[in-house]
Amino acid sequence: MQSETTRRMFLGGVAASGLVALTPARALALSDAQATQLVDRVVADINKVIASGGSLSQMISQFERIFARYADVPIIARSALGVDARRASSGQLRAYTSAFQGYIARKYGKRFEEFVGGEITVQGTRQVKSFHEVRASVKLRGQSPFQVNFLVSDKSGKPRFFDMIIEGISLRLSEKEEIGAMLDRRKGNIDQLVADLKSAG
Repeated sequence: MQSETTRRMFLGGVAASGLVALTPARALALSDAQATQLVDRVVADINKVIASGGSLSQMISQFERIFARYADVPIIARSALGVDARRASSGQLRAYTSAFQGYIARKYGKRFEEFVGGEITVQGTRQVKSFHEVRASVKLRGQSPFQVNFLVSDKSGKPRFFDMIIEGISLRLSEKEEIGAMLDRRKGNIDQLVADLKSAG
């Protein structure tokens, strides 16, 4: 059980969630090579953070920049909020998205120092309907390798990942449960959810 939790937390730090429920309606012109290159860059940057020997606060800051650069953050954040995103004002959505980005960075970035020596290897890519699935193998110290799939689209205008599947489990679903529980505790108040996210993680 501890091993399973560790795996999910580590990969959460790489991708931080996604949005299977909001799969893009169509891809613009994304190729297997472009999808692979995106994940290669994500992996390289994450590995640099893990091996940097920097302080925890530095790792968290670096991870937030990586997340913002390679993930479709507005769509991921909206997916985690679920149907409640429809009733949020544009200002609330902007504030929530910013708070969500920081929350994800703190929640997963602070776990990086536990995984020094881990390795992620991209193995192959295939097109699945309107998006591309990049398959990778992950090895943490003292554990057997396990499979992780990045889901990549260019719906936002550039290749970005929008979900990660760890041994068949979507990170998007895990984060959607967390955000939903936080919102329920605030009786559906989105402004209070934003305030919570600014200090959560």
